[in-house]
Formats: sequence, C-alpha cells, structure tokens
Amino acid sequence: MKAVSLMSGGKDSFLATLIALESGFDVVMSVTVIAEEHSLMYHYPNASMARYVSGLLGIENVMVEEGKLWELIGNLARDGIGAVVVGAIASDYQKTRVEMKCTELGILMFAPLWRKDQGMLLNEIVMRSIDAILVSVSAEGLTEDHLGMHLDRDGVERIMELSRKYGMNPSGEGGEYESFVLSFPGAGRIRIRRSHRVWRGSGGYLIIDDAGLDQSSVA
Repeated sequence: MKAVSLMSGGKDSFLATLIALESGFDVVMSVTVIAEEHSLMYHYPNASMARYVSGLLGIENVMVEEGKLWELIGNLARDGIGAVVVGAIASDYQKTRVEMKCTELGILMFAPLWRKDQGMLLNEIVMRSIDAILVSVSAEGLTEDHLGMHLDRDGVERIMELSRKYGMNPSGEGGEYESFVLSFPGAGRIRIRRSHRVWRGSGGYLIIDDAGLDQSSVA
C-alpha cells in the first residue's frame, strides 16, 4: 500500500516511518507541516530541515502550511495514497484529529507507536542507533544545557530520571521536549554547520540555521 508520512524531523515520526517501511508500506513521500510556535499538533523548530531527515530514508519531502495539510493529503489520496503514517504515542488530541481526517478521506492511519511504553520506545531509538538530539525543552527539570543533548544511552537515562522525578512524559509527548534526528546506520549523517539558541523564561529552542546531508560514508 502506498503511504505518506507526517515527518517532523523528530525521533517519533522517523521511527514510525521506519517501522512502516519494514511493515511493507510503500512510503512514497513525507510531508512536513510548517507550524506556528506552540502548535498543539506539530513541531515548531527546524521544520525546514526535516527534508534532510526524510533523506536519510531516501524519501522525497514536501513542506506545507498547517492549514493546507489535508487538502494536500486529499489530493494524494485521489492519486492512490492509501495510508498516512504518524508518530503519535499518547496524545489523544493528535491521534483523534488525524484519524478523523483519514476516515473522511477513506484512507488508513498507521500509528505503530501508539500506546507503546515510552521508556521502551526510547530504548528502541538507542538499540537501532538512531542519533537524535533535543532541539526544544519546556518542562521542569529541563534546562538550556539539555539543548543539543544526544538521546544515546546516557541521554535516555537522564530523561528517565527526570520523568521519575517530575512526572513528565519520557518521550516528550506532552510537549516537554522535541527532538531532531541526525543519523541512521547506513544512511549518512546530517551535519549541522550553524545553529543558535533561543531561550525564553523556562524553555527554549536549538535552531538549526544551516545543515546538510552527508552520505559520503555510505557504502
């Protein structure tokens, strides 16, 4: 079945897309929503860089304004797309909205991470050697020093400790943090050439100003 993936550039949409490919979906395109800050549905920072993350999987990426997403999906459905891949884990608000739109269009929503144990999903990121960093933090216990932190084994343990202490969602599903994937084995690496931090009160972003996909090490 042909599918389109909602690709934010973060760990969850990347992992969901990877699982979709492994499950036999023909993911022909990823779509990145250019959202407003504080969007309840989509990632805000570094959306314009998600094309490089999609490139790690060899998938064409299209960017679209939030208000025009389902017009695009509807056109794709008429052209034979049968499923939308999403990285939703625990947000009923996000899942319900996407599921409703898919039902209206007569297509499938594929959400392979839904209701999975969040600590287990973080460990799967580590196990698969998906290199992701934090690019947004906005929860008690997370500071500016966490921006750019890799979600490797040590990073995941730090997140789990903060989850136990402050009760936050380990996966960041409540908006506590957002991530950006840098590499995947055999697919190359996204090189960040220039970035800057924006910090406001108790939260902030790592904004990637310039980056590129380096596949020189791929056999």
